[in-house]
Amino acid sequence: MTEGKIIIITAPSGSGKTTLVKRLLARYHHLAFSISACTRSPRPGEQHGKDYYFYSEEEFKDLIKQDAFVEWEMVYTGKYYGTLKTEVERIWNLEKAPLVDIDVHGALSIRQKYPHNSLTIFIQAPSLEVLKERLMARNTETPETLQERLDKARYELTFAPQFDRIVVNDDLEIATQELIQTVEEFLNA
Repeated sequence: MTEGKIIIITAPSGSGKTTLVKRLLARYHHLAFSISACTRSPRPGEQHGKDYYFYSEEEFKDLIKQDAFVEWEMVYTGKYYGTLKTEVERIWNLEKAPLVDIDVHGALSIRQKYPHNSLTIFIQAPSLEVLKERLMARNTETPETLQERLDKARYELTFAPQFDRIVVNDDLEIATQELIQTVEEFLNA
């Protein structure tokens, strides 16, 4: 059922991806969250190997040279993120399907490597205005970072048609059911 399959989910900031991913993982015990590697500093309470695999920029670049990643990229200047091959294999060895929560470029890169056993899902807010309201409601954005996130969202939305499925998160319950149904059909195929 899950053998060799991989589920890849992406979304612009503020689309509700984290909430939907948590609901999906709670529903399916044969899915496992794929922990990403990064070069950013851990936030308070974050642990290496649980929230992220935290590496220095030098360590990350060494891993790139060793071809240790399924995909990687520099998301922000000097901030690298990637999906380790060992992480995907670890989850497959547990006889589960990895659930990768990643940006658009990483998602499409993974699908290119696993074209026959991957499912790509793009989650989006119903409009950029709703996305802006959600980001503002977080009270974590400066006017500059808000604009940066909105510009990035506009850019990311241009990639949505390349994904296997687009889920519009207008109503959380409907979006949850649509996501569950999509994943269920993929896993049972």
